[in-house]
Amino acid sequence: MVGLPLTPPSRQRRLFENTEAALVSTCINRRKWVLRARYKKTAPELLPFFRALLETDNTVIDAAEEVSNALDWYEQGADFADALHLAACGTAVMHTFDCNFCKAAREAGTAPEVRVWAV
Repeated sequence: MVGLPLTPPSRQRRLFENTEAALVSTCINRRKWVLRARYKKTAPELLPFFRALLETDNTVIDAAEEVSNALDWYEQGADFADALHLAACGTAVMHTFDCNFCKAAREAGTAPEVRVWAV
């Protein structure tokens, strides 16, 4: 993912290949942040990686459907952390003061209801 040699397998790779791993959405958000900030990975580079995590047989994600929705909104230009917050709302209305909160997803009609409060 970060341009390290693929062989020999790293300890982390062996861990994921041979063990069931549980990931919580906040950890996925942290990984996204590290890969963007430290390794300068772009959203188009990150999306396939995180989508593959959702499909990996031995990876259990606490809120896989929410993470999947958040990735869709992230692909549309939302901040990933904002998208995770929105996905966590489920059917509840999200209230925010941020007029740009998941704006592209809201405009595309793919996000649940978001109520933006004037400041």
